[in-house]
Amino acid sequence: MTAVVTPTGVWAQLVGQDSAVEVLSAAARAAAQIVAGEPAPAGAMTHAWLLTGPPGSGRSVAARAFAAALQCITGTGCGQCPGCRTAMQGTHADVRLVIPEGLSISVAEMRSLVQAAARRPTTGQWQVVIIEDADRLTEGASNALLKAVEEPPDRTVFLLCAPSDHPEDISVTIRSRCRLVTLRTPVPEAIARVLVDRDGVEAGLAEWAASVCGGHVGRARRLATDENARKRREAVLRIPMGLSRPADVFRCADELIAASEADAKEASEVRDEAEKAELRNAMGGDATGKGVAGAKRAAEAAVKQLEKRQKSRATRTQRDTLDLALVDLAGFYRDVLVAISGADARFNHPDHERDITAAARQWTPESTLKRLEAVLACREAILWNVKPRIAVEAMVTTLRHG
Repeated sequence: MTAVVTPTGVWAQLVGQDSAVEVLSAAARAAAQIVAGEPAPAGAMTHAWLLTGPPGSGRSVAARAFAAALQCITGTGCGQCPGCRTAMQGTHADVRLVIPEGLSISVAEMRSLVQAAARRPTTGQWQVVIIEDADRLTEGASNALLKAVEEPPDRTVFLLCAPSDHPEDISVTIRSRCRLVTLRTPVPEAIARVLVDRDGVEAGLAEWAASVCGGHVGRARRLATDENARKRREAVLRIPMGLSRPADVFRCADELIAASEADAKEASEVRDEAEKAELRNAMGGDATGKGVAGAKRAAEAAVKQLEKRQKSRATRTQRDTLDLALVDLAGFYRDVLVAISGADARFNHPDHERDITAAARQWTPESTLKRLEAVLACREAILWNVKPRIAVEAMVTTLRHG
């Protein structure tokens, strides 16, 4: 029997991704050999990587862990040295992290990043560029990145994170120049274990959160630690069995939109205020005395620009949280299909088994599938910038009639 190896150091942040850890840790060791001028295994290390996997599988966590291992003085990702700690905290001078604030990553942002990435490392071993949500690159941004990936600067590594390597998520030309690492959906047992060990969650609550999160580690942590998140999930899952009257369509649509707005507001509010205060302080906007009028005007102008970016980020956050709610809803109808078919498959929402069983007795497979397709169509419509309320009301109308 093969012994189960528990990842250590920076790799301990990854949940249930043993094969990815093996590939990335081998690459980090090879990178350390290259820096030391020693022969490294052929093909173990390359300049561009594409990390794919379903939402919540830990793509960005894997990218940060790999970046930390590349900066590690031991080449192992020990988690203790300054290189590891600063890379994981996002403060390392040679690790650049791109997280789209709005709905896309612009060509101007990517050109600026590519120019910065062409420089030699200053304090670390490698210049590392992490692009979260690389599927949000505009066409112009993809072309700007492609030039850098085709002719990579020495000692620069690009780490791209995307849901898949499908052309709709990442261009074929960029994909062809990257080494692919695929992450899988963590099993509930692994998620529950990390919630207990790392986050101090009570075992029973951790097991429940892991069983209903759909393999999304961040969602499991949110459900386990935030009572409001649990209440919003319950509100979403009441929708399928709560559509008995025509007026329920608009009521449920309002509740779904309100839940996503509340979730997004909660996620953004504290961060927004902290950013404004930090910016005003940095520009002297809160100073007093003579000669500060100009500084205050400049600070307020900068704050207005920041508020514009925050508004764009809030729109993206609301759509992302609404999408999570729709995933929960789609999971309910999938569970009903499982119950109708009698398949021996785990429910996405085992804590709603009574409603799922009741729906399986009332609905036909065809009407259930039609409802599931309506949820998926709503997700796609929002992706194409249809007004969320219009898309949701159209979906809920179909959910009622089947």
